[in-house]
Amino acid sequence: MQRFLLVFSILFSSLFFTQTRLNVIPYPQKVEFQNGEFNVNDQTTVKGVETSFEYQFFLNSLKQQYNLDLSKNKRSSGENVIFITLDKKINAAVDYEITVDKALISIKAKNKEGLFHGIQTLLQLIRNSKNGKIPAVKISDAAKFAWRGMHLDVCRHFFTVDEVKQYIDYLAMYKLNTFHWHLTDDQGWRIEIKKYPKLTEIGSKRKESMIGAYVDNTFDGKPYGPYFYTQEQIKEVVKYATERHITVVPEIEMPGHALAALSAYPELACTKGPFEPATKWGVFDDVFCPKDETFQFLENVLDGVIALFPSKYIHIGGDECPKTRWKECAHCQDLIKKNNLKDEHGLQSYFIHRIEKYVNSKGRKIIGWDEILEGGLAPNAAVMSWTGIKGGVEAAKSGHFAVMTPGSYCYFDHYQGDPATEPNAFGGFTPLDKVYSYNPVPEELNADEAKYILGVQANLWTEYILDFQQVQYMIFPRLLALSEVGWGTSNPENYKEFEGRVINEFKTLNKMGVNYAKSIYNVSGKVISDNNGIAYELSTSQNPNGIHYTVDGTDPTVNSQSYQSPIPVSKSLTIKSAYFENGQLKSTISSQTFNISKTTGKKITLEEQPSENYSFGGAFTLVDGIIGNPKQLGKTWLGFQGKDVVATIDFGQKTSFSEVYFNTLDNKGSWIHFAKSAQVLISDNGTDFKMIKEIGKDEILSANGKIRLNVGNQNSKYVKIKIENAGIIPAGNPGADSKAWLFVDEIGAN
Repeated sequence: MQRFLLVFSILFSSLFFTQTRLNVIPYPQKVEFQNGEFNVNDQTTVKGVETSFEYQFFLNSLKQQYNLDLSKNKRSSGENVIFITLDKKINAAVDYEITVDKALISIKAKNKEGLFHGIQTLLQLIRNSKNGKIPAVKISDAAKFAWRGMHLDVCRHFFTVDEVKQYIDYLAMYKLNTFHWHLTDDQGWRIEIKKYPKLTEIGSKRKESMIGAYVDNTFDGKPYGPYFYTQEQIKEVVKYATERHITVVPEIEMPGHALAALSAYPELACTKGPFEPATKWGVFDDVFCPKDETFQFLENVLDGVIALFPSKYIHIGGDECPKTRWKECAHCQDLIKKNNLKDEHGLQSYFIHRIEKYVNSKGRKIIGWDEILEGGLAPNAAVMSWTGIKGGVEAAKSGHFAVMTPGSYCYFDHYQGDPATEPNAFGGFTPLDKVYSYNPVPEELNADEAKYILGVQANLWTEYILDFQQVQYMIFPRLLALSEVGWGTSNPENYKEFEGRVINEFKTLNKMGVNYAKSIYNVSGKVISDNNGIAYELSTSQNPNGIHYTVDGTDPTVNSQSYQSPIPVSKSLTIKSAYFENGQLKSTISSQTFNISKTTGKKITLEEQPSENYSFGGAFTLVDGIIGNPKQLGKTWLGFQGKDVVATIDFGQKTSFSEVYFNTLDNKGSWIHFAKSAQVLISDNGTDFKMIKEIGKDEILSANGKIRLNVGNQNSKYVKIKIENAGIIPAGNPGADSKAWLFVDEIGAN
């Protein structure tokens, strides 16, 4: 009897529990495993509408990827058949259905887009099968969000039509459906407008390009361009995307980011110029002047754009528009008075309203970055919320559609690993797991308001991306996380399972020759609180038993200490770690230096919370023993826009100290300014504080932001640090009239 039960148990397991998850990204909404398998081979017949793009796409993909030419197989019935059919009776809430058994595979959808998505899922099943054997399964699937987008900036650096098509292929593979094409900016105008030939004759080239870090202010001395897309090339790309059920949304920047256009037509500015396409990155004061000839120009440009792009939305930018020139312009000031506008922000709203009215008259709608909310949102406009989630929340609550693309989760120009081991990037820290953790529907919205969230998009700005291989590196594998977030099946609690599917997908990317980032193979570290101090927790996408580390600054080897549990850090030291497999180093060597002080690991509270984009680790980041890395703004610093930092640290008991230190940054191109002043206060009860030290702007400047304050011999239970934000950015600086950013790292005491 026991033997019978054992045999039955083994049989039951083999029949029903051989597979519990599919290697598919994005993961389908509903998966039911059945018994058996279907074998795709050179005898398989594919049935469907043979003249349709979807049918031919499937056959061509099999031929290109697996050398399977099934186009000649014409068996009309029987086994070993794949059916691709439209079915109007399919549930309205379902995008496509796939049924796999040992005799046939059926893909059904109510429209061609659904068929295409089902085909992409089936192609993944085939890619991840063993010898073409696909498990019997039933899949019922549909996307949660209507807008699942990727953006590409071709102004800072240009990419060919073939490269843009490859980019679109990546979106199609993972069921993204919107390609946001950023075509104009200060550094280059990339779209042919026949009525204005100088836009491409002059605006599509620049005399040189900035290289290295922005603060280095160095240039390559090499002319760049002319680079632009002809109207025929635009049509070619749009057709290519449309066949793959991807909408191309063009972006024509206004009223700011206009230097390339003003270089060609300086009469559209508030001043006479002359202008030239920007060689630096950042934000510039010279913008479109809101006069009649400017609007006539922009309307003509938009006519050309609308004729080329059938998309419902036309992106008009609207971000980072300094008001410096408008403040100095007599015409602008008269316009403000004539229209009873409150100020220059009201003038921006006037500008956007006027453009929207024209675009609406052509049967289209506008979408813009969340700065279009300034002065009041245009009646039918949609918002792309990038500075955080606030813009999207405000739009949705007022009955406007929004696409969520906050920099903290969706900017793929940020670092995805340790900057010491990564190519130069814009800054910030957005690793794969952070992208995967994003929920596009803000908690602040109720069910009715949440309906206005169209979806999610990631953006790729290319200041530091010189070629298409680097484009691939920055979007993969993060695009895979975005696709599952947009599809609505991501679950941060199951991140490790998703990570396993990503690593499996690397085999496909290898075959395609994609230069993807391998950052997830590296050892990552996280500082955690540990007995009123700190410990360093290490992890890897691989077997954690393969992590080895040192604490003496030397590079680890396979014979170094094996990682078992978080490493207590009670003194200043450097921990280096790496992953080893079969005695061989399989990752880069990660390094983290700790500077331990009397505040390290202590309880800390903030009166104002950091911006969502720069809040990694929360207040604890200021007492985690790590001095900020200027290249890693999203991880080792906290960022506050327009806010002061007021931090109170509880030592737990009266503690003696004589020095307080912290660092603050200056990177005006990114709107980051040194603190204006700082104060140190002490208390024994946490309520009544006494100031013991104060410094002003001159002292902060002379210290280059690296503040070391001698506070005399003190003995208190609490210490409070007040660090004053620089306030409104003055004229002549990038982002003039906007709120400055204040970045602060470790607050220490000795």
